[in-house]
Amino acid sequence: MLNVLLPGGERRTVPAGRSLSAVASDLRAALPSEPVAARAGGRLVDLFETLPDGAEVSFVLPSEPDGLEILRHSSSHIMAEAVIRLFPGARTGVGPAIENGFYYDFDLPRALTPEDLPKIEEEMRRIVEARRPFVREEVLKAEAVRRMEAKGQTFKIELISGIPDPSVSLYGQGGFTDLCRGPHLPHTGRLAAFKLQRVSGAYWKGDARGKPLQRIYGTSFYSKDELDRHLALLVEAEKRDHRRVGVELDLFSFKEESPGCAFWHPKGTFVYNRMVDYLRGVLDEAGYQEVRTPTILDDTLWARSGHLDNYRENMFFTAAGGSEILLSDRRAVETDARGYCLRLDPEAAKRFLGEPRTYAVKPMNCPGAILLYQSKVRSYRELPLRLAEFGHCHRSELSGVLHGLFRVRAFTQDDAHIFCAPEQVEAEISAFLVLLRKVYARFGFHEVRIELSTKPDKSIGEDALWARAEAALRSALSASGMPFGIQPGGGAFYGPKIDFHVKDALGRSWQCGTVQLDFALPERFDLEYVPAEGLRPRPVMIHRAILGSLERFIGILVEHTGGDLPLWLAPLQARVASLTEKEEARTREVFAALRAAGVRVDLDVRGEKMGAKVRDATLAKIPFFLVVGAREAKDGTVSVRDRKTGKSEPSALGAFVERLRSLEGSAPGAENAAGGSLPPPSKGG
Repeated sequence: MLNVLLPGGERRTVPAGRSLSAVASDLRAALPSEPVAARAGGRLVDLFETLPDGAEVSFVLPSEPDGLEILRHSSSHIMAEAVIRLFPGARTGVGPAIENGFYYDFDLPRALTPEDLPKIEEEMRRIVEARRPFVREEVLKAEAVRRMEAKGQTFKIELISGIPDPSVSLYGQGGFTDLCRGPHLPHTGRLAAFKLQRVSGAYWKGDARGKPLQRIYGTSFYSKDELDRHLALLVEAEKRDHRRVGVELDLFSFKEESPGCAFWHPKGTFVYNRMVDYLRGVLDEAGYQEVRTPTILDDTLWARSGHLDNYRENMFFTAAGGSEILLSDRRAVETDARGYCLRLDPEAAKRFLGEPRTYAVKPMNCPGAILLYQSKVRSYRELPLRLAEFGHCHRSELSGVLHGLFRVRAFTQDDAHIFCAPEQVEAEISAFLVLLRKVYARFGFHEVRIELSTKPDKSIGEDALWARAEAALRSALSASGMPFGIQPGGGAFYGPKIDFHVKDALGRSWQCGTVQLDFALPERFDLEYVPAEGLRPRPVMIHRAILGSLERFIGILVEHTGGDLPLWLAPLQARVASLTEKEEARTREVFAALRAAGVRVDLDVRGEKMGAKVRDATLAKIPFFLVVGAREAKDGTVSVRDRKTGKSEPSALGAFVERLRSLEGSAPGAENAAGGSLPPPSKGG
C-alpha cells in the first residue's frame, strides 16, 4: 500500500504497484487541481513512476513553487526541441528553470535576431499541441555518450564525463532527448502559456574563456491570465529600472574607467549618507559600537580565515613593490620620457623591499572584525560585543554579470559582528529580528520571508559545530513565532544562516538581510574571553547585515518606489517657483526661509511657463511644488502642489514646514532641524 498525504493534511492509503498518475486519477476528487509531479522519499519524482509498497507520497500541484519550476524546466526542453528543428546542427548547452522563467544556451550556425523568437514560439506551439509525453530513461554513461555523439552534442558529452555515477538519466519527448535529472511535466500539452523574451550572449559553463553561446530567455505559466499579469509587471519593472531612473534623477552613474563601481552624484550621495545616518541611530540605540577596518589585508589572514580556499575567484589581489622603489631610489628604475617604468634593478629592489608581500582587497569584513576583537584581552563582562561597520568591500565579478547597482565590484556592507557567549546567542538573534523588522518598515517593506540555510557542500568546521549552530538558529526563530522555511545546503561556508527576503511593490522578492552563526572562525583564530571562573572559552561569532549592500538596496528601493523615495530620504523635498518675474524677490525669500527651517528645497525662477515648471518638477519626482504668485506674495502664503495627488492648495509657510516634519515622522535629524522665524512678505509684494 502507498501512504498518500493530501493537501490539508488528510492521509489516504491506496494500493501500490500502479503509476503515480493512476493514483492521482483515483484521488482526483480530493485534489484541488491536476498534479504535475510527486514527492517521495525527500525527492521530486515523475508521475509515470511506480513506487514500492509502503512508500510515503504527496502530489505537486501547479500552484506550488515546485510545480512552477517543473513547468519552466519542461518549457526549456520544449524550446530546445523547437530550436533544433529550425536550426539543424544546433548544439545545446544547459537549460534550467530560473526565478522568473527559463533559458537555454545554444551554439548556432548564425546569430539570432528578435525576429527569430516568434518563429521559435510557433514551433513550440506545435510541440505543445502534439501532447507528447516526457519519458525518463536510465542508461550507462557509455551509452549516453554514444547517443550524444550521434547527434553531435559535444557539450552534453562533456557534462556526462563530469558525472561520477556509472549511469545517467535522459529525458525524451518525441524528437528530442536531453541529459537531465528531471522531473518533468507528464506531457508537453501541460504548457498552457509561454513567451520568449530575449536573446543574450553567454559562455559555456559561465567561463569567459569558454565557447561563446547564445542564450534564449523565456517565461511560462499554467494559464494565459497568469502570463499576461506577469508581462504587465515586466513592463512596469522596465519603467522603474533603477539604471534608467537613477540617471534621470541624477543619483549615480557608471563609467568605463571603473566598471562595476558606482559614481555617486550629489543627490545620490545624500540618499546614501541619509541611509547610513539612520542606521547609525538605530544601531546606537541597540547597543552597537561602530568601527572601521582596513580595505587591504595580508593574504595570510585570508588563508587563515578560509577565504582563499573558498572565495579566491571572487577576490582582488595586489603586491607591494614598485612605488616604494620609485620613492626610495631613482637609480633602481629605468623610465622613458614620460616617466613610465621600463626596468627595475633587482638588487636595488631587494635592498629596499626585501621579499614583496601579497595583499587581498577585502571582499567582506569579518577577518578585520576578528583582528579588532583580538586587540586586547576580552572579559565576559564585555559580551555581547556588537561591532558595526559600514565596510567598503570589493569582489571580482565577471563583466558579463555586472548589473547596475544590483551586481557591482565595489560596495558598502551594513555589516556587524557580534561576539557573545553561547548562552547569549538566542537573545541576540531575537533582538536582531526586532531590529531588522523596524528598519525594513522604515523603508516601506512590510512583507518579509525568512529562510534558514544549512550546511553547504563546501564548508569549514566540524560537523558537530555545524549541528550546534543550526540548532541555535532554529531555536531562536521558533521562539520568535515568525514562520520560516528551510534551504538545505544554502549556508555560508563558515556557518549556517538566516536570510531575509523583502517583497517589493511589484511582488518581487529580494534577499537583503542575513544573520549567520559562526563557531568555526573563533576556533580558527583561537578567540577566547576571560570567564567569571574556569578555563577561557571561545565566543560565538554572529555575522549579520540588515540591508546588505547599500548600493544594491538603493537600487531595490528606487525600483520599489519608482523613484518616489520616502520624504525623509528624498534629496529634494520641495521646489519653490515664481509665477512671473514680479514675484521673484518674494520667491527667493520663501526659498531662503525654507532652507533655514531645514527643508531640502531648490528654486525655479526661470522665465518658463508654469506648465513647463510643473512638468519638470514632476519628472524630477520632487514631492512638493510651491508656487508664489501675486496673491501668495501679498498674503505671505504659498500654493502647495502634492505630487502624489496632483492637487494644489494654499498654505501658510509655517504650516507647510510643520506638515513636512509631521510626514517625515521620526526621520533622523528631523527633530534637530532648525525652526527659525519665517519672514513676512516684502512690502509691495
